[in-house]
Amino acid sequence: MEVINKTWETTKGRVEGIQTKWPGFSILIVTGTKGFLACPAIDVDACQRYGVATALVESSPDNPIGTLERFPNRKISKVNEKAKLLGIKEDMPVTDAFALIA
Repeated sequence: MEVINKTWETTKGRVEGIQTKWPGFSILIVTGTKGFLACPAIDVDACQRYGVATALVESSPDNPIGTLERFPNRKISKVNEKAKLLGIKEDMPVTDAFALIA
């Protein structure tokens, strides 16, 4: 297992990315002070029950996010109610959502 970190600066502050990588599979999450964006391995409905703003980033076995470098080039694919209150919407560019969770 390998853990990789990356930071992005937005107009509203910093967000931190973390990738936990195993052979053939990774979990990727970018966190801010207001919530987080994640790969589809995360359950946004469970996060909603805990009161955490969470949105998923488009990814599939045929076209996985794969790395933190590719994360900003994706769109939001699913949003829980807490994330909607921040202004995060499906099909929104991930870079726009970064500023909303910062």
